[in-house]
Amino acid sequence: MIILITILLYFLVLTLYSRFVTGRKSSNETFFRGNRKSPWYMVAFGMVGASISGITFVSVPGMVMKSGMSYLQTCIGFIFGYIAVAFILLPIYYKLNLTTIYTFLRDRVGQSGYKTGASFFLLSKMTGAATRFYVVCILLNDYVIAPMCPSVDKAWLFSVIVLAMVALIWLYTKSGGIKTLVWTDTLQTVCMFMALLLIIYNVITYLGMSVPEAAQAVWDSPMGLHTVSFDFVSILSGVFIVIVMTGLDQDMMQKNLTCRTLRDAQKDMCTYGVAFVPANLLFLCLGVLLLICVPKMGMQVPASGDDLLPMFAATGVLGMPVVVLFTIGLMAASFSSADSALTALTTTFCVDIRERPDDERLRHRVHILMAIVFALCILAFRAFNSTSLIDAIYIMCSYTYGPLLGLFAYALTMCKQTLTSHPSSLTPLICLASPLLCYALDSISTNYFSYHFGYELLMINGAITYLGLCLLRIANSKRSFSR
Repeated sequence: MIILITILLYFLVLTLYSRFVTGRKSSNETFFRGNRKSPWYMVAFGMVGASISGITFVSVPGMVMKSGMSYLQTCIGFIFGYIAVAFILLPIYYKLNLTTIYTFLRDRVGQSGYKTGASFFLLSKMTGAATRFYVVCILLNDYVIAPMCPSVDKAWLFSVIVLAMVALIWLYTKSGGIKTLVWTDTLQTVCMFMALLLIIYNVITYLGMSVPEAAQAVWDSPMGLHTVSFDFVSILSGVFIVIVMTGLDQDMMQKNLTCRTLRDAQKDMCTYGVAFVPANLLFLCLGVLLLICVPKMGMQVPASGDDLLPMFAATGVLGMPVVVLFTIGLMAASFSSADSALTALTTTFCVDIRERPDDERLRHRVHILMAIVFALCILAFRAFNSTSLIDAIYIMCSYTYGPLLGLFAYALTMCKQTLTSHPSSLTPLICLASPLLCYALDSISTNYFSYHFGYELLMINGAITYLGLCLLRIANSKRSFSR
């Protein structure tokens, strides 16, 4: 009941705050671009919370069980990825005054490539955001609502929770759109980090340690910082993950495009790019400290790392404040990513698929439609997910974001004059074939060489798409020359 009251109060504060900062009604310019008046430091701070979803809040502390703090190597690669986005992609987006970043593809690879890129984003973002938001709904269902209603079917309860939560997100984003999110993400980032820091403080207090002693315990742990070794592949994977999942992602870029100038957008991108490393370090440190707590409490280490932090929160062994803080942190992390995804999906469909950026009536209808599809995807994911949640997202994005990487790389590296003869009608086939080839390659490698591709699959996928587009251009040029 305390968790339920906490959630309702959080929603109330969030809704009132969003109404205060954006008002009752706004134009498409406000919904899609925030009137290009967002302060860069507000965007930067809010983007930290938007980049850290409920998946991160639950899964990253548990990652230390299997891989220690090796995830930090990928996070270091993130920094270089954010720098590349800030100084390679952002100048192009601002020069062309884009509302959505996929409009860039229209002039470079043709209408078919443009629609293909936007469609792959819709697929990637819808499935990825549903996966992340699934965490909140399943935890609420299993640990909060179901114990209060033992006679009610859990599957039915889960459906009700999903529909209610998505409806509340739609409610506070339906008017202001991206302008609302710039401000609400700031509030949610504050809530998330306050919850994280206070949970860590409560764990340290329970262990009877000072902060320096806790830091030394984390360092000395078999999963501590001293075990992290230099891995070039992990760092390079981090670079490409950011380039694709931020620089080529309308959801992540939409807030950056609301800054007043390119200079402001670059400052906000680099700022939150650097902040991402210490943020994830805190989550990993929390995971190590929780594992130190397990034997002291006579508990058993959970089979899945995703259950480590929820286990402590659900049982209340660290006190009711940790339960409340975990709830607030999880809600803040999850909603700051889900609300921006819903807004970006609406923007891309209206601007890129329908190409009607000024139709406010269409925007309202599409926003409702995207909320419905989003809820259905969450329900579907529960039936099929069987892997670690954070790995499931990156594996999924390796297949669906790879063609986007290839499309943008081709558009950026090829001279515009040479693209006029590009057979763009075949572009969708290349983008569909690339993930299938990657899946076949991974299956062969796993079965015959016992090597399973990880995050590097994203780079391979993009390279296959890029190579396929280049071969199509060469073939078309030869046909034109023969004529």
